[in-house]
Amino acid sequence: MSAGLISGNENTVRFTLDPRTKLALVATVCTIMISGRVGGIMAVIHPVLALVPFALLLLSGRVKAAVSYLLAYAAAYSMISFVMPVTSGMISILIGATAGIIYRMMPSLITGYFVVSTTKVSEFNAAMERMHISSKITIPMSVMFRFFPTIKEESAAIKDAMHMRGINSLRNPMEMLEYRMVPLLMSVVKIGEELSISALTRGLSGDTKRTNICKIGFHLSDLLCFLLCIACWICFVLHVGGMI
Repeated sequence: MSAGLISGNENTVRFTLDPRTKLALVATVCTIMISGRVGGIMAVIHPVLALVPFALLLLSGRVKAAVSYLLAYAAAYSMISFVMPVTSGMISILIGATAGIIYRMMPSLITGYFVVSTTKVSEFNAAMERMHISSKITIPMSVMFRFFPTIKEESAAIKDAMHMRGINSLRNPMEMLEYRMVPLLMSVVKIGEELSISALTRGLSGDTKRTNICKIGFHLSDLLCFLLCIACWICFVLHVGGMI
């Protein structure tokens, strides 16, 4: 795939990854980071994988999100490494639960955010066709790629409308819950139905092979990401087997 826009918006940052590479990164980060394996080689693998979403966000021009993620993860890692050993009782449990969730879940969530926010639906569909994935899987995932960004826009619009009416979380918490959450839930249902109808209208469920002008392919950056994933999986399997 030639260097081009990485996100659906008009971004000028030149950094591209094949959608199949992004899916491999998501699978690697989610599986290894969420697994309960600690110690040994995993003490090195976990920080390395935690830096993957930071690097991806940074290279795609999302500097603010990358810095925010790095600070949150560094805080969680510091609490687990330095604060928990010197505390006990309920405080240690609360710190461990909070920091543990951030430590294990946040890299996976941020990697997923990167994939959804930087992959066009046409690119994703082209990649799924190259992999010969059934439309029963492709259609729901295609809808998902448009679902979350649309919900984000709808939530921002509802927030602005409620702010103009003087309804916010600090002054009127109950009104905020009613006047922001209820419209948002109704929008979620409506948007999901509309996106599903749109996918079917475009013929994504048809048996005829679809044409696609979107160009995808592997390049050096994809090769490096795949080598990283393979190395992490080898270390993970050897660690599970008790070899390292």
